[in-house]
Amino acid sequence: MKVLLVDDERQLTSAIAVILKQNKFSVDVSYDGEDGLDKALTDIYDVIILDVMMPKMDGITVLKHLRKNKISTPVLILSAKSEVIDRIEGLNNGADDYLTKPFDTNELLARVRALLRRKSEFTGDVLSFGDITLDRDTFEICKESHKIALGKKEFQIMEMLILNKGKSIDKEKFIEKIWGYDTDAEYNTIEVYVSFLRKKLLAIGSKTEIKSLRGIGYTLGEKND
Repeated sequence: MKVLLVDDERQLTSAIAVILKQNKFSVDVSYDGEDGLDKALTDIYDVIILDVMMPKMDGITVLKHLRKNKISTPVLILSAKSEVIDRIEGLNNGADDYLTKPFDTNELLARVRALLRRKSEFTGDVLSFGDITLDRDTFEICKESHKIALGKKEFQIMEMLILNKGKSIDKEKFIEKIWGYDTDAEYNTIEVYVSFLRKKLLAIGSKTEIKSLRGIGYTLGEKND
């Protein structure tokens, strides 16, 4: 899952980003409203965490632009303002939740996960395809009693593949969603991680395979007997 974090408090933003990454989220960061809006309009994020008071463009204005442009990504507003009228303004302009600073990071994680559960694509802590399951708590891929741990990038690639089962995903989309726009990662990086995943699927005896579609991307399928 990919999160956009928009907040000009760099120390706080860095701390939140670290916690999200430790919990297997991909994170892009913006430090002003204009840059945050540009990123959010790409519509590649699963959740947006948005501060209210920021340079160049305030969070409420960013939110208005997003909803005007039909971006329905769940938005969690962060603000030092605790007045009821401020919360009402955020919610009335399209925010899905509101958290007042200072806050406990465990509560932030809980609220982000709650927003994800509201998305129609969210299917719980265990995802499945064919004869495998992907556990979002343990980051393991399992076939019956056989299981193997995945690295962070492996987990995120497999998560994308299962959530988009029946569809192909091109390499550029993997890079945007997992590595972010500012990365130096190249297409062969995806190929390396896909190779790792294929070996792990073989190791647990799964018939599920990651199929390469030349010039298109990757999709999940099942081997024929």
